[in-house]
Amino acid sequence: MSEKSTEQSPGTTPRHPAQSESDRPESVRQAPEQRGPGQQEEPPAGVAADPGAAAAPADRAGEPVIPADRTGPEQSEIAELEDRWRRAVADLDNFRKRYTREVSRERAAERALVAGAFLPVLDTIDLALEHAGADPKSIIEGIRGVRQQALTILENLGFARQDEAGVPFDPTRHEVVGVVEPDDSGTPPGAVASVVRPGYGAPDRQLRPAAVTVTQSSSG
Repeated sequence: MSEKSTEQSPGTTPRHPAQSESDRPESVRQAPEQRGPGQQEEPPAGVAADPGAAAAPADRAGEPVIPADRTGPEQSEIAELEDRWRRAVADLDNFRKRYTREVSRERAAERALVAGAFLPVLDTIDLALEHAGADPKSIIEGIRGVRQQALTILENLGFARQDEAGVPFDPTRHEVVGVVEPDDSGTPPGAVASVVRPGYGAPDRQLRPAAVTVTQSSSG
């Protein structure tokens, strides 16, 4: 062969025949692109990405989005529940007002009942004062009559007089104002020795406890 066919001109890059991907060394083969967790494969060139595909996971992660202008059976049910709620609130307010009026009416009736029960007491006092000039002793009799009327009224109202001595001490009915030594009266220790001020009450409610002295117990 001639020198012209075997030699290349200076500055010319030697050419190699084209190699296929399988003929290339493994170290120079193009490795597939490594993607991190959560990264999505990019769509091929010329293909538009679906905007709903990326937004779908975010929507599922949070609460479902309910359109504000929803119509249909669900909206009708919500409107019905709101109407029932408003009616219930209005009924409760009316019931509260009606209850307040009834309580005030009952209290006024009770006050009128007690005041009316004591009117005969005033009548007796007026009669005693009217006859006091002619017979001074009538005043004493009038006072006794007034006292008895008052006791009767309180008893009819459910608050009987409590002035018994010698009964066992009851903290719900008695208030201790003194302690005395046992004597020959036969009052047992820890019982009511004397009543300083009578009490008035019912079995389930005490209007006023009786002020009493109590006999000292043997252990005290």
